Amino acid sequence: MTGVSRFLGGNLAARLAADPAIDRVLGVDTVPPSRDMLRRMGRAEFVRADIRNPLIAKVISGASVDTVVHASLSAGPGSSGGRTAMKEMNVIGTMQLLAACQKAEQVRRVVLKSTTAVYGSGSRDPALFDESMTPKDLPSGGYAKDAAEIEGYLRGFGRRRPDVATTVLRFCNYVGPRIDTVMTRYFALPAVPTVLGFDARLQFLHEEDALAVLERAATHDLPGVYNVAADGVVTLSQAIRRAGQVQVPVPSVAVGPVGRVLRGARIVDYSPEQMRFLNFGRVVDTTRLKERFGFAPRWTTVQAFDDYVRGRALRPVLGQGRLEAVERTLLGAARAMPRMLG
Repeated sequence: MTGVSRFLGGNLAARLAADPAIDRVLGVDTVPPSRDMLRRMGRAEFVRADIRNPLIAKVISGASVDTVVHASLSAGPGSSGGRTAMKEMNVIGTMQLLAACQKAEQVRRVVLKSTTAVYGSGSRDPALFDESMTPKDLPSGGYAKDAAEIEGYLRGFGRRRPDVATTVLRFCNYVGPRIDTVMTRYFALPAVPTVLGFDARLQFLHEEDALAVLERAATHDLPGVYNVAADGVVTLSQAIRRAGQVQVPVPSVAVGPVGRVLRGARIVDYSPEQMRFLNFGRVVDTTRLKERFGFAPRWTTVQAFDDYVRGRALRPVLGQGRLEAVERTLLGAARAMPRMLG
């Protein structure tokens, strides 16, 4: 299990360690988990190792590892020491890890935590992306490009080792009372900047559902590519109102400077691709997740977001009933606008 110093990796290691049917759990990362996380990981063993180093092969072969869960992909250059270090850890690290898995005959299952960002975000996007689709414009950089390259390396690994079940989980944005991401920090801003004239369609996944999906993938042979997101959609403006924050529309020409100010102040580490996501959004189809993978998220998109709001004590200015009434009024006004103009 890679990435155990982070929320998903550490908590997944704890879940797997609590399963008596699993003989041994090894957690790998370049930095140790917090003391609280180590305590919760129980009998899981922590190995301080860098997956970019070929020595990772000794860890896998020496422990007779049969299942590898790669959950250490980084989405933020600021938290990774810069874009160059981020790309090295994401891409070079994955190449070394897969090379180690290829040599280890006992490996029978590889799970990759990927992202729906591989589909990109743009004005020509379909209403729903399914797993067979590709973006209209290929990612030109950042996390999305890294993830697309890594998925390609895993497909190549699968051709070389057809005896290994490979599972790709393309997660949408996580939210919840405990997890800390760029998106959760964004909605916690008292004044939330948005791009004037845009209102992105968003999906979220509750942190507990994300852990449940990873646990199922780690303990069952479920090869294939799966979109992982909760049911339902919320617009960016609706999410900001539900968080009780103030929306600040920014002209598109000012988006770059505002993003640089937020990154420079270490408030929100937003990359250009993430800003593009907030323009256009992204919605994915989860039929395959439910029918082939056998998992239906417990929380809807709205329920997951509301649980995040409650957990972070982001108290909406309006009560729930008033909030829903306002949203219905705004939706009705938007639908009536074309008739009024006509």
